[in-house]
Amino acid sequence: MTYLPDPTLRRLREVANWPDFSGTRYTVTEEIARGGMGTVYRATDGVLDREVAIKVSNTQSGHKELDDRMRTEARVLARLEHPGIVPIHDAGRTPDGRAYYVMKRVQGRTLVEYLQTTDDLNELLGIFERICEPVAFAHDRGCVHRDLKPENIMVGAFGEVLVMDWGVAKLLDEPHPEPVDDGGGGLETDGTRPGTVMGTRGYMPPEQARGQIDAIDQRADVYALGAILFTMLTGSSAPPAAADVSDLLGRRRGIPKRLRAICARAMAPDAEDRYPGAGRLAADIVRFRAGEPVDAYPETLLDRAARLATVYRTAILLVLAYLIMRVVVALLAG
Repeated sequence: MTYLPDPTLRRLREVANWPDFSGTRYTVTEEIARGGMGTVYRATDGVLDREVAIKVSNTQSGHKELDDRMRTEARVLARLEHPGIVPIHDAGRTPDGRAYYVMKRVQGRTLVEYLQTTDDLNELLGIFERICEPVAFAHDRGCVHRDLKPENIMVGAFGEVLVMDWGVAKLLDEPHPEPVDDGGGGLETDGTRPGTVMGTRGYMPPEQARGQIDAIDQRADVYALGAILFTMLTGSSAPPAAADVSDLLGRRRGIPKRLRAICARAMAPDAEDRYPGAGRLAADIVRFRAGEPVDAYPETLLDRAARLATVYRTAILLVLAYLIMRVVVALLAG
């Protein structure tokens, strides 16, 4: 009798659980990631001879709620054609009954990994702007992500940014099924039932954490973006409660007041006090980087003078040097 080594047995068990794509153009080569709703595999498209990623439902028997969620996610991705959002190529059902969709194979680092490589403020804010852009695009098309966090953001080798995992996105212009744990390991769907909590603690606004589904709109994503900005500014892995943001940022040296105000406004406990969408948040970041006044921080005369002195520091130093030189020349001549 021949015994197979343990690595070979583990590989065989892994492959045995892969979805059946026989008779299709796709050949699965590796599991990339696994979640509660679906598993993502690396695969080869035999027709176009390219590598793709395929997200496949975790059930084989046509589970209606999971299938509905997968179809919704595929429709969301199809609607959102933006360089910062992974494009979808195909969708369907495998021969063994699993719902799937095919998307671009993304390579890069998560934002969590990227933040370990740099602490340059201007570079970080540039990345943050590029995170806001696809989210603002989605907001303009009536879509809320609802699970923005550093783990769902990929940064490529050339600074390109992709916002990933739209599996719990909410389309504001149509009814949206919400999966609810039925207590027995299954799911039941109710698009209006209060109390359903979807998202990640620390990056959810208070209304989302309370399960107030009808109150969730673009400002929920603004809160999550504010929490991401807090993480980028402080290096913290766990954003604080909304009410504590201003105090915690105020204790950190090196974070300008205007930037602290932007982050605090984005993470305001009351949705009415936040930016109305990711575009407005990004615009304030752009103004901050350009040395202009920002909406989140009402300037005093002293603040304005300090900001202008920073923006025009080189010109001011040149003028001062010129004046000092004229004074010295005048004194020597006298």
